[in-house]
Amino acid sequence: MNLLVQRDRATPNSTPGQLSIPNLFHCFTLEPAHPIPAGTYKVAMLRSPHFGCIVPHVLDVPGHTGIEIHWGDYPHDTHDCLLVGLTWAADFVGNSKDAFAQLMSVLPLDSANEEITITYVDYMLVTDPELGL
Repeated sequence: MNLLVQRDRATPNSTPGQLSIPNLFHCFTLEPAHPIPAGTYKVAMLRSPHFGCIVPHVLDVPGHTGIEIHWGDYPHDTHDCLLVGLTWAADFVGNSKDAFAQLMSVLPLDSANEEITITYVDYMLVTDPELGL
C-alpha cells in the first residue's frame, strides 16, 4: 500500500498538501515549513511515545527521526511530522482526529504482513502514472 502526499508551496510557517490512497482515502496535510525531503519511505505501524497509541511512523528519513503521521491542527503541532485533517485553511488543518481515525481504518495494523510506503511529492509539479499523478 502506498500513501501519496502531494505538497503545495510552503508558507513561512508550514507546508500544506494532500494525502491520498487511491480509491480508499483522501485528506489535507500540514507539515513544518521545512519538511522532510521528497521521496518514498517505508512506514511502520508503531506505538507513539508521545501519543501512547499506534500511529504510522515514517522510517529511514535522512537527518530525521521520530517522524509520525498524527492529528493536530497548527504548525506548532507538527513536531517535524505529518498532520492530517478534513478541512484546510492557511497554516491549519481541521477535524484532524476524524481524519486520523479514517486513515487508521484503511491502513493495515500489522505493517510486517503488508508493506506500507509513503511518497512525498513537492509542489504537485511531477506527473507519474504509477503514483496516480
